[in-house]
Amino acid sequence: MHRTTMLPGDWWDLTAETSAEDPAGEDVVALRAEVHQLRRALAGSAVIDQACGMVMVLAPCRRGPAKNLLVDMSRQCHTSLPEVAAAVVAAWEGEPLSRLMQRALRRALRRFYAEDRGCDSPPADEPTGRGRP
Repeated sequence: MHRTTMLPGDWWDLTAETSAEDPAGEDVVALRAEVHQLRRALAGSAVIDQACGMVMVLAPCRRGPAKNLLVDMSRQCHTSLPEVAAAVVAAWEGEPLSRLMQRALRRALRRFYAEDRGCDSPPADEPTGRGRP
C-alpha cells in the first residue's frame, strides 16, 4: 500500500508549541529550526555559486580565486558572503552596487591581479631599487 501525504507549501514556516512534558514536541521544534537553517544555507550556496561564475567570466580565473575575491569583498564590507554574492548577481542584472561594495570590488580586483602577476616581487628585468640589478 502506498500513501501520499500532502503538505501545505508553507509548512516549514509553521510554528510548533510544545509542553515541557512532551520531548517529541521539542524534537519537532529543533528539527524545524534545523530545516530552516539548511534551507537558508542552500539558498546562499546557490547565489554564491552564481556570483562565482560571474567573477570567473569577468576576471578569467578558476573557482577558487573567484570565491576568494568574493570573500575578500565580504570582509571589507563587513557583510555576509551570501549578501555580497546577491549584490554581485543583482549588479549583473542592472542594479548598481553600493559605493562600499564598489570600493571593495576594486580593492579585491587589484589584489587579485597583483597576485596573478606575482607583484610581490619585481620582474627579473627590473631593478630592485636597492642599488642592485
